[in-house]
Amino acid sequence: MERRQRGRPRAFDRDHVILEAARLFWARGYSGTSTRDLTAATGLSTSSLYAAFGSKAGLFEGAVRTYAERYREIYARAAAEEDVHTVLERILVESVDEFCRPSDTHPGCLLSSAVMTDSTDTLDAGAYFAELQVSNERTLRERIERALEHGELAAAVDAEVVAGLVQSVWHGLSVRSRLGAPREDLLAVARCTLDLIRERFTP
Repeated sequence: MERRQRGRPRAFDRDHVILEAARLFWARGYSGTSTRDLTAATGLSTSSLYAAFGSKAGLFEGAVRTYAERYREIYARAAAEEDVHTVLERILVESVDEFCRPSDTHPGCLLSSAVMTDSTDTLDAGAYFAELQVSNERTLRERIERALEHGELAAAVDAEVVAGLVQSVWHGLSVRSRLGAPREDLLAVARCTLDLIRERFTP
């Protein structure tokens, strides 16, 4: 008798599985997404899912890391710009674009949905999210400090305050996207913030 193969199937599309799982976590949160939901959405059997990711929590962490790293990349690319106002613009505008990517290629912003309603089973993902936010804010603050050194911003500007302002707006945009705000509205808020910073902090 031919032995049945166990574990994940040979044709295993990890990107597809991550995307389908991330959509569910975004829509229902971690606790509201069952293993049965995940197997139905991804096409994996329960044994294949556990063989590939270890657990539901492991799949959740994989989804968070896959999509959250895009924001770290946005901050890193923006910080390389020569003009600090371009830095801030790229961070907010490109993040809005990321929040609003088509649903067939993107699950929505997991950072403002599933991770923010963390459970005891996903503490590692929560810790990762916290580290990501600290890292992004540090990247931004250090770039603002360089701008102050080069006279791009008024001497009295507090780099930590400006970085905190941008991060607060970023989080607000993320949450509003989660609530269904259209891209145009989010961009309008981002542009208004950028205009205020330019008017208030430029020497």
